[in-house]
Amino acid sequence: MKQFITLIYSAIIFITACSNEEPMYIDLSGKWNFQIDSMDVGVQEKWFSQNFDETVDLPGSMAINGKGNNISLNTKWTGDIVDSSFFKLPRYEKFRNPNNFKVPFWLQPKKHYQGVAWYKREFLIPENWTNQQIEIFLERCHWQSTVWIDNTLLGTENSLSTPHKFHINNISSGKHFITVRIDNRINDVNPGKNSHSVSDHTQSNWNGIIGEMLIIQKSNVNIDEIKIIPNYANKKIKIETVLQNETNKSVTGSLGYSIKNVNEDQQGKLLKNIKLNFTAKTGTDTINTEINYSNFLSPWDEFNPNVYELSAELIGDNFYDFKNENFGLRNLKVNGTQFSINGNLTFLRGTLECTIFPKTGFPPADEEEWKRILRIAKSFGLNHIRFHSWCPPEAAFNAADKIGMYLQIECASWANQGVTIGDGKQIDNYIYRESKRIIKEYGNHPSFCFLLYGNEPAGEHQEEYLTKLVSFWKQFDNRRLYAGASGWPELEANDFISTPDPRIQAWGVGLNSIINSEPPRSDFNWDKIIQSKRKPVISHEIGQWCVYPNFKEMKKYDGVLYPKNFEIFKSFLDDNKISDLADDFLFASGKLQTLCYKADIEAALRTKNMSGFQLLDLHDFPGQGTALVGVLDPFWDEKGYVTAEEYSQFCNSTVPLAKFSKFIFSSDEILNIPIEAAHFGSAPLEKITPTWKILDSKNNVIANGELNELNIPIGNGISAGNIIQSLSSLISPAMYKLEVNIDKYKNSWDFWVYPKSNPIKTDEEIKIAQEVNEEILKYIENGGKVIICPEKGTVRNDKGGDIAVGFSSIFWNTAWTNNQPPHTLGILCDPKHPLLKEFPTQSYSNYQWWDAMSHSNAILLNELGDSIKPVVRIIDDWFTARSLGLIIESKVGNGEIILTGIDLLTDIDNRLEAKQLLKSMLNYMKSDSFEPMQEIKPAKLLSLFKK
Repeated sequence: MKQFITLIYSAIIFITACSNEEPMYIDLSGKWNFQIDSMDVGVQEKWFSQNFDETVDLPGSMAINGKGNNISLNTKWTGDIVDSSFFKLPRYEKFRNPNNFKVPFWLQPKKHYQGVAWYKREFLIPENWTNQQIEIFLERCHWQSTVWIDNTLLGTENSLSTPHKFHINNISSGKHFITVRIDNRINDVNPGKNSHSVSDHTQSNWNGIIGEMLIIQKSNVNIDEIKIIPNYANKKIKIETVLQNETNKSVTGSLGYSIKNVNEDQQGKLLKNIKLNFTAKTGTDTINTEINYSNFLSPWDEFNPNVYELSAELIGDNFYDFKNENFGLRNLKVNGTQFSINGNLTFLRGTLECTIFPKTGFPPADEEEWKRILRIAKSFGLNHIRFHSWCPPEAAFNAADKIGMYLQIECASWANQGVTIGDGKQIDNYIYRESKRIIKEYGNHPSFCFLLYGNEPAGEHQEEYLTKLVSFWKQFDNRRLYAGASGWPELEANDFISTPDPRIQAWGVGLNSIINSEPPRSDFNWDKIIQSKRKPVISHEIGQWCVYPNFKEMKKYDGVLYPKNFEIFKSFLDDNKISDLADDFLFASGKLQTLCYKADIEAALRTKNMSGFQLLDLHDFPGQGTALVGVLDPFWDEKGYVTAEEYSQFCNSTVPLAKFSKFIFSSDEILNIPIEAAHFGSAPLEKITPTWKILDSKNNVIANGELNELNIPIGNGISAGNIIQSLSSLISPAMYKLEVNIDKYKNSWDFWVYPKSNPIKTDEEIKIAQEVNEEILKYIENGGKVIICPEKGTVRNDKGGDIAVGFSSIFWNTAWTNNQPPHTLGILCDPKHPLLKEFPTQSYSNYQWWDAMSHSNAILLNELGDSIKPVVRIIDDWFTARSLGLIIESKVGNGEIILTGIDLLTDIDNRLEAKQLLKSMLNYMKSDSFEPMQEIKPAKLLSLFKK
């Protein structure tokens, strides 16, 4: 909160005053009487005049107090369930049992309630509050609140984003009761049931009140609002102070302003004091003044988050008030197709925050928790947070001001999936009201940089509606940038564009994305898309790359939301007898996920004149079917496969970029890699000498060098020269790493070198076959050795052929995307296995596996036998958790085989990786190490393939 401190309370509320002159307030936090009104009869039956038997603690929710209904098939969730398989498929049957009920869609609350609940408590008004203005302040209600003092109705509020405030005049001293009716149903105003402001997908559709809960004594002449408008060019601050004069006459008095430093190194230091006299008319009046700040205030941005506090003190005959507002000096502008802040180009490196708080089921209202979250985001190289279809409490703004984070706020709506905007429904007017409340409440925060209606709208008249909305905002308050919506549409009125076009994996593209359909490279960008735009472009929800569930995090869920979905997924692993691989699946899929995010982020950084991206996500999204898209879990903790230091090498204010046209080389080639810098730091870099080195798999330096000294301006696409290195002297086959350093920043890329002359030498003993026919089967049964490598698409659907294998990780999740490919999460293997001796690899997918995964079939191992273990495994989707093989060695009759789902023969001379993998298989098969112990029955092998 802006102007109040949290007060101590006891069972009987008492009152604290800051001084003889300061306003007085009563803290309402503590025990409240409580009653559920599931039939919504409380107003008619005048429950505001009745006593309630149950009690709850506020601030809090029904769920956190253990109130509500048990979860069942009849639970009326707020949010779409796209995949109905839970209600139909046999594998979910045991979880539909009332005694073991678990849902896979999202985190499951211990209790759930959608409807009306009543909260009531006693408080005491002191004698000196007589004839004063009284304000009821409830920082965040969910959702609609109606308040009575004793039997007097004060009104109803329905903001999802700002405090609910109620006023009463001439309250008598002594004992009174406050009754609050909270209704968390979607009624006349429908923001969209998937909106993160209300949905069970993330925070839960909770019923309650959080944050500060106060009764405030206010003078009959008081400060309603302070609007601080920095004029960066003229070094002045305009202050608009809105006064409320509830007397019946004009009043005179003095209005004093002081400015103090909030920054930790100079906290509390007084920088400026001014005082002026005023006359205020009855009702609402505004006092305007300007302060020249050229000699005592510094600008605010991500590098120097200078925050100041403006205190206003109102003094007159028989009235006194004060109000504090934090502010910063920042000049955020559109500069062509980019943003600038305080004259310097900036690039937004953002992530979404979708109200994901499993311990409470509602957002934190304390500044320290928000500081923790934002510091973590910043340690991963980010400078921007998008609050998807919701607005956080003020504590988030305060934290972002001090950490230096650019915030995008949305007006609590995702009007889609059956809801529209611009069609005359009540949500249309609600968004206007909500946006004005947001701007009034949080508008002075320098971190409040962008405002949009919400997410991905629907509606025949959405463009007309959003155009008028953006135009209204620009007239109402010009201290930030505005756009209609995240995702679409592109409006002429927008200050910037949010579009999903410049990202690797688009919705519905499946295996046709650049990362799945083209050999790996790091020289592509989105220049053509940006060149077609006239405004700054923020890439909408890039990434969405999944990782396997981290079952070890389940013990963290000790609050109101619990991962019953994880319990389901783990049971699928148990059923398929591979639960011992869960940690390996997490690590291997996490490494692939990180590689995919690196590709997405670097592509954005390589794109000239692009203005930023918004990740979906840095941390997991537990809803919409369970979208495990974060390298961090919902608690913002690392999962063990990538650190902030590693991630920030490719996601930072300054990033070296190597433009590989390919990552697979033959030993006779010359490495010729253009190097660029993306630099959006606080100042240009001068006289910088980039350095580079090539390391082998044991981190030995094989080659190194320097590029020419250069000055690096703020921007991207800045050429730093080319790294040229012959590969003929490098040992092959081998994996290497190129590391580039620019100033204190480094980045690295793995690449592979295979021998130039790499003939496949077979002998009569070993055959290579793309199909298993009677002739091949007879040869094997009679003691022959065969490598079986079928063409893609020739494995029967019921044997794994219907599993869409791709190189990348799963996009978002298959439950919410109607089973969009790929269905897999990369490979898992033992790099030391002798079959892979001549095909250098880690235990997880890297770019040398792209060719194999692009030409492969998945093989269901349980279709080959009860306990078949592969040399190389494919990691399946957690919704099915099947045991999948990519390369398997086995006995068949008297013979021996290597069975692989990879087509290793088609166009082999143009596939370096495939040829090298086949050669490694052949040499292993010829060696003494090849002694398969497991056995596949001939009939099982024959039945694997389509006829």
